[in-house]
Amino acid sequence: MTQDSNDNPGSVQSGELIISSAEFITSASRPGQYPREDLPELAFAGRSNVGKSSLVNCLLQRKKLVRTSRTPGRTQLINFFRINGTFILVDLPGYGYAKVSQRLQATWGPMVETYIDSRENLRGIVQIMDLRHPPTPDDLILWNWLKDKKMTAIPILTKADKLSRTKWKPLAQTAGEVLGISPADFIVFSAETRQGRDQLLLKVKELLLG
Repeated sequence: MTQDSNDNPGSVQSGELIISSAEFITSASRPGQYPREDLPELAFAGRSNVGKSSLVNCLLQRKKLVRTSRTPGRTQLINFFRINGTFILVDLPGYGYAKVSQRLQATWGPMVETYIDSRENLRGIVQIMDLRHPPTPDDLILWNWLKDKKMTAIPILTKADKLSRTKWKPLAQTAGEVLGISPADFIVFSAETRQGRDQLLLKVKELLLG
């Protein structure tokens, strides 16, 4: 199941950050299944079908490292990926998809909450939202929860390629009003055009590698 840099013929560079290897480690639903490696971690969270898997694949320039699906709610476990042998990216299950069973919804919340609460290696969360729509109540709940826990959060507005650039600023303004932050705090992102990719890579470097 391991997938690595074979998807990419060369290294990826943004400033001083080079992605030279990326591999799947494991999937987990509880702390006893988390990797035992003492590496800093950065987790990615977002509503189902918001483009989270595509964003991670774009960030690492891998086509298939993180499975993408047209069916929202498909990712049901916490997935860990070792990057450069020096840090770990964590793909959290999507939240807020009404058509999954109530049993699964009841499982996912505690699973993710336990990870964020208990994982000492966790350095921050990349929270992914859809630029085309204001943040949802679920988005706001997660954002405020992370704020209360004093957890570093990087807000992303994705699917920017679906809109003209003239709409980015007013939509970021609206999103900022909902979350209580400046529009400048967002990274506007597109997995299709790689808009915002270098900016996010630099944030990753600052947070995980100093």
